[in-house]
Amino acid sequence: MKPENPTGTTDDRIRPVPSASNEKSVKRLKLSLEAEHCGGAMVLHCRGRLIFRNEACALSDTVAEVLPLTGKMVVDLAGVESVDSAGLGELVLTHMWAEAAGHTLKFACPTKPVRHLLEATNLVSVFDVYASVPQAVAAMHQEDLRPA
Repeated sequence: MKPENPTGTTDDRIRPVPSASNEKSVKRLKLSLEAEHCGGAMVLHCRGRLIFRNEACALSDTVAEVLPLTGKMVVDLAGVESVDSAGLGELVLTHMWAEAAGHTLKFACPTKPVRHLLEATNLVSVFDVYASVPQAVAAMHQEDLRPA
């Protein structure tokens, strides 16, 4: 069954409907996500803050939607200004889900504060973190070439 919009017609897409309660939350979204194909993998460019609620969920929802289509994704953190505990938790859960599903998920270009956080929490030893997107994509190709 298709969701019904406020005008009473059905639509295949779910769109946020401006209201007093959700209009403010939509405007406060501090993370933008843009995906592109690059060398056989999907690259998800992140810009803004990876923080509690909508931002953290937006990242994990996007990865969960797009990664199964390609099997390989690089999350480009070059535009991420800050990450809070919820954002960090979403990165961990997303990484664990991707690994359990047999997908390849790598992280690239963390800004200095994000890199510091990943080092302080020892997640650089858990995540595959690269200095650039091309390095992350190349690492995926190297993994494909290794015998099983």
